[in-house]
Amino acid sequence: MVDEQVERPRRRRRRGVGWLVSRLLLLAIAVACLPILLVPLYAVANPPWSTLQAWQELNRIDTTRRWVPLEEISPNLVNAVMMSEDGQFCAHQGVDWAAVQEVLDRNADRPRGASTIPMQVAKNMFLWPSRSYLRKGLEIPIAYYLDTVWEKRRTMEIYLNIVEWGPGVFGAEAAAQHWFGKPAANLTASEGALLAVTLPNPRLRNPAQPSAQLRRLAGIIERRARQAGSYVGCLK
Repeated sequence: MVDEQVERPRRRRRRGVGWLVSRLLLLAIAVACLPILLVPLYAVANPPWSTLQAWQELNRIDTTRRWVPLEEISPNLVNAVMMSEDGQFCAHQGVDWAAVQEVLDRNADRPRGASTIPMQVAKNMFLWPSRSYLRKGLEIPIAYYLDTVWEKRRTMEIYLNIVEWGPGVFGAEAAAQHWFGKPAANLTASEGALLAVTLPNPRLRNPAQPSAQLRRLAGIIERRARQAGSYVGCLK
């Protein structure tokens, strides 16, 4: 009788653990299926939000975004972002392995850097913001998948419309209005470069009142964007 009384709570605990594991497994499968279902849909439909924006809204952080087609975003910004964030965007198939290897060789203890634009779309659309090898490992297959399904122009269009350019400021149009008081279509070369170099740290960098270092980085990107040439050929 005593043994039975001891064993009964143990069985309940085991069933509880099994229930939790099965629910977590189902949740993981559902999360994994989301990109499979949504990437083809977003080839023709504009995504209503990203996981990053949704997370901020759930935490009662005000956000702003207005979708604009790529044709309504200044080439000054498009070229500057490409040359700043992913210079081989037109050449790779979602992942720039040369850049990944370079970062791993230089800084093997921290999985950061070398994110292509498709990888950043994968992170912002479907994953979580904190850095980890797990998240980076999930970014890679999603980046390959969306690069296969979407045209390069579509990938760039989605990226420029979902990326964060300041606390709660999502997308090129909201960024242009917030920082410079003008539409994204009217951004100058210097403004486009300043916005581009803000992307790695949009919560601390201010493109409207740039530090000397930020202005110096923007000058480098502005020169590269001016000479982009065939690097941006896939967007023509």
